[in-house]
Amino acid sequence: MELYFLGTNAGVPSLERNVTSVALRLLEERRSLWLFDCGEGTQHQILRSPLKLSKLESIFITHLHGDHLFGLPGLISSRAYQGGDTPLTIYGPKGLKKFIETSLSLSESRISYKLEIIEHQGGVLFEDDTFRVEAALLEHRIDSYGYRVIEKDLPGKLDASVLERCGIRPGPLYGKLKRGESVVAPNGETLHAKDVLGVPKAGRIVTILGDTRPCQTAITLAQNADMLVHEATFLHELAKTARDYHHSTSRQAAEAAMEAGVQQLLLTHFSSRYKSEDQLLRLQEEARAVFPNTQLAREHVLYPVARRCGRN
Repeated sequence: MELYFLGTNAGVPSLERNVTSVALRLLEERRSLWLFDCGEGTQHQILRSPLKLSKLESIFITHLHGDHLFGLPGLISSRAYQGGDTPLTIYGPKGLKKFIETSLSLSESRISYKLEIIEHQGGVLFEDDTFRVEAALLEHRIDSYGYRVIEKDLPGKLDASVLERCGIRPGPLYGKLKRGESVVAPNGETLHAKDVLGVPKAGRIVTILGDTRPCQTAITLAQNADMLVHEATFLHELAKTARDYHHSTSRQAAEAAMEAGVQQLLLTHFSSRYKSEDQLLRLQEEARAVFPNTQLAREHVLYPVARRCGRN
């Protein structure tokens, strides 16, 4: 699991940064790509990245402000030209379906793959054998959601010494034991998965929040996350401005990370007023004073989601 930022600016693009979009690469888990928000210019950013639209499986839109979804029509239309022929599902607040369908209809765009648009009001949006995705409403000027991606626990390691003694070599029987099934070994002995599997590996948790004031929902969504992506639109000296515009400061993002007990915090959604590197580093320094394991999200940089040891 890796995060890759395609845009980190708030409101409008600047010469230094594009508007909001972040990709979650699920390499070993399902060899696919999920996208969270799709600001204007996202597809152009993808062309400059190691990401492939043909691998795009789902898009999660946090809210319907333009800097978070104006890139959707172009990306949806272009996907087929870049080898995307598999189904694409887009999740987001009420109104998303009308925006997408109107844009595609008026532009007479032809989509050659199955496109599903799911409007939601939070809750469990997706679940399969590997992942579950939950959403909840944050506190912004319009409905804005945060997403919690939960990787399910992975089976522990097989006890190779026991398997070798029973004559079991890597192959189909390994797979059955990993899935929790019992097998009959070549020596006639019945082996039960619980007897040869070690302690399961805890799944990872990634929380990606839309625009928000500080609120309890953000803490709940981020609880014990391995990675939290939180907006940091302003320095804390502009806390009143942040509140007036329903945003958060870098210090408030760090306070949320601390309270939620996350492993790592990535700051994004920076105001265009912060142009220079020194100005950006002030945001990071302010957050680190509260939560040391904080980084600024940088565009076109991969951020691996490390598996935390010992999480309950």
